[in-house]
Amino acid sequence: MPAISPNKPYRIARSRTGLGLFATRAIRKGTKIIRYFGPLLDSRKEKDDAIENKYLFELSNRWTIDGSVRENIARYINHGCKPNAESDVKPRKRKVFIRAIKNIEPGDEISYDYGTDYFKAYLKPIGCKCDACEKKRRKKRAEARAERLRLREKSERKARRLAEKLAKDHAKANVKLNGKSKRANGSHTNGSRANARHVNGKFSNGHDPAAV
Repeated sequence: MPAISPNKPYRIARSRTGLGLFATRAIRKGTKIIRYFGPLLDSRKEKDDAIENKYLFELSNRWTIDGSVRENIARYINHGCKPNAESDVKPRKRKVFIRAIKNIEPGDEISYDYGTDYFKAYLKPIGCKCDACEKKRRKKRAEARAERLRLREKSERKARRLAEKLAKDHAKANVKLNGKSKRANGSHTNGSRANARHVNGKFSNGHDPAAV
């Protein structure tokens, strides 16, 4: 890892995507933070045009900076969909500076937008891991969890209501059944007593009462 002067307001440290550049002290909006540099490649030369890596910074149709050299500390700055810095390109001077577009606090990771072409080629296929995209994913996950919880609670309420209805219906059915059983038992008992009186009356003296 390349050495960084203690006078510089940044350091290389671990980030979500590997290594990143972090502010070590407050950086005010508009401040030039660091220069993005490396060998100049001429697209008119077949040898230069054949070079491919993730650190190529196109200045114009002809000139490109190969920022893959270790001395280029700016290459550690990661992409951000909502960055706190931007690339200040000066094609005529063939230079690029990374400049703060927001006040950056100590400990904040420095980021800038790599551009649409780079995003489509390298970031979109694997999913962007910048802070803004991570926040979106966390929000979506939280919303999905909340929706699952809402549906589960709805299902549980529906199940409770159904269970309560079935219990009430069962209770009503038992009441009706008990009522019918009582009426049936009452009719049977009264009829038996009447028969008993008739039988007893008929045979109590050994004569039929109607014949006397």
